Amino acid sequence: MPSADTRPLVVHVLHRFDTGGLENGVVNLINGMPAYRHAVVALTEVTAFKDRVTSPGTLFFSLGKRPGQGFWLYPRLYRLLRQLRPSVVHTRNLGALEFAVPAWAARVPLRLHGEHGYDISDPDGRAAGPRRLRRLYAPFVHGFIALSKDLQRYLTERVGVAPGRVHQLYNGVDTHRFSPRGDADAPPADWPFLPGQHLVIGAVGRMHPVKDPLNLVEAFILLVQRAPELSERVRLVMLGGGVQLGAARQRLAEAGLAEASWLPGDRSDVAQLMRWFDVYALPSRAEGISNTVLEAMACARPVVATAVGGTPELLESGQQGLLVPPMDPGALAEALASLLRRPDRAAELGRAGRQRVQQLFSLERMVAAYQAIYDGAPRR
Repeated sequence: MPSADTRPLVVHVLHRFDTGGLENGVVNLINGMPAYRHAVVALTEVTAFKDRVTSPGTLFFSLGKRPGQGFWLYPRLYRLLRQLRPSVVHTRNLGALEFAVPAWAARVPLRLHGEHGYDISDPDGRAAGPRRLRRLYAPFVHGFIALSKDLQRYLTERVGVAPGRVHQLYNGVDTHRFSPRGDADAPPADWPFLPGQHLVIGAVGRMHPVKDPLNLVEAFILLVQRAPELSERVRLVMLGGGVQLGAARQRLAEAGLAEASWLPGDRSDVAQLMRWFDVYALPSRAEGISNTVLEAMACARPVVATAVGGTPELLESGQQGLLVPPMDPGALAEALASLLRRPDRAAELGRAGRQRVQQLFSLERMVAAYQAIYDGAPRR
């Protein structure tokens, strides 16, 4: 599959190319790194999410993997890599790690594996099985990229990867796209609440148990019950689809709060909608590095998040937002109410959050860090 384009090629291998934080990070990396050509190999399928890639000439491949180990796909990926002749293969998360084997067989000069978060079946990284699998396939990659210090410690201390083989790089956020709203801005046409009158708690994420959306639903119900001075004004917006979307809507309806909440499913205009949140909430049980927390901070929204995974590395409690224990809707409700009662304090935390993102978590910083690693690949 020869190409007239002489730029080196990076092949990104991941489970599925669809809406998600990991996938959004891949899109940002591809769009922000014109020095390289890019190809995306989805082990299962590539969805319309690929339309977010704007880098010319990016290639997409779907392998149609069935559940379980993917040995039967090794020959197919091997042949594809021999045709593409990439300088770098970059697998992501445990589900793609085994495909470092055909990359090794195809003699790809630089083989990297990114750890974006713990496996859904192992949300705190304690299970022995995932550690054994990482040890099994580790010899086939040159280096690991951990998106948080928490994941870096997991790889070096629990899995046993030599520290010199682990790079720690944070996600970056586009601070131009995700930015505070201006005085002349208006909410999207279907925004259901009244700016200046309603106080909006917002969240963005998959409606999956590991993201614990029902924790936020219960916290919202408690807030309404316990804070009568806020109950008439407070509203809840949760953007994202998934298996618990129906349960979240049903629980809010049972509590008589269907009209005080808006759960529209997946949206493509998150950057615009997020500007109209008064407080951003992350109720997860486990996280790697949350893109949505960084995006909310870039929009100068104060954040209330559970202190899990890499989230405490993104914001300092009391400085850019507040951290609470996971699976504790009472604590989450109390923290949210404390910011809604003090809009001046909330605005101060929001401004500090945007400043922190600009200094430490910019998209330009992330792209430069990845490119520096890719540039170390021997040229074919």
